[in-house]
Amino acid sequence: MKQLFYFILLLAGFSSIHSCKQLLDEDGNPLLDMNDNSGFTGPRALYREITDSDTLAEYHYNGLLLTKVLLDSGSVANVAYSGDKISKIDFMGFLDLDGDGDLDKDSISYTQLFTYGPTGRLETISENRSFFKRAPTIPAGPQTLYKKTKSIFNLKYDASTAKLDSIIMRNGPDASGTPFAYTDYSKTKYEYQGDNVAKVTRHYGPMAGGIFAAPTNKFSYEYFTYDTQISPFTLLPFAYKVSRLISTDINDKESFILSPNNPKRFAISDLMLPIPSPVIFTTDYSYDAQTYMKVGFGVNYIYKPL
Repeated sequence: MKQLFYFILLLAGFSSIHSCKQLLDEDGNPLLDMNDNSGFTGPRALYREITDSDTLAEYHYNGLLLTKVLLDSGSVANVAYSGDKISKIDFMGFLDLDGDGDLDKDSISYTQLFTYGPTGRLETISENRSFFKRAPTIPAGPQTLYKKTKSIFNLKYDASTAKLDSIIMRNGPDASGTPFAYTDYSKTKYEYQGDNVAKVTRHYGPMAGGIFAAPTNKFSYEYFTYDTQISPFTLLPFAYKVSRLISTDINDKESFILSPNNPKRFAISDLMLPIPSPVIFTTDYSYDAQTYMKVGFGVNYIYKPL
């Protein structure tokens, strides 16, 4: 299990190769590219995350509201609102569920519904997820449904700081003709240095009758040496960032997207005994004239004016 985990991490590591991509948005308007953009002082939006070979994400807006995210291999997340708050995200496409660095060939669709508390904070995300696969024939047939699950994510906040403190997930198979019950859980804990996420721990385990059993897997993600410049992810809604983190088990490695600044170093550790040395990633950043980060961990961040 540990050898597989670290093999996964090495494959999923960030590339250090940078690139230039098309610098026009979907309407043909010029983007804020990798130059200093010294003349740009107005409001901006995050438009693309790109590497040397792929567009990882392309963000579309209606005015100030994020409405659609186009992802690798034709995947898409549609974002719906109630007022100015995200109420639903529908995803269709491909994810890297096994963490081997490549998108799975089997496709997934899910719907996430967002519930807010009396203070306006996001408190619950409920999800229905469907898994599709192709029969191993030549030629391959159409993708057919083979599994469904239900999950609920409960978000808790620190009473003194109002920062996200933890996410508790419950998950179970949604099989026709079978009474539904949660069979698995995870507990994610967030720690901070100032306003930035410093450490995330996540424990996974089975559950039955509403009772959590001892965890069977434990991982931690630590972030160091934050700069004082602006993270591109400050331009995305909090609810979408949480949705991105919970879309796969391994996406916790991206928990720095909740921070206002950018970590230059992070470490991933398997906490199950015996605990091996962590896997560490480092980067240097470049910034534009308005101190927004534009290149880091092998990813270019492209902005556009609003």
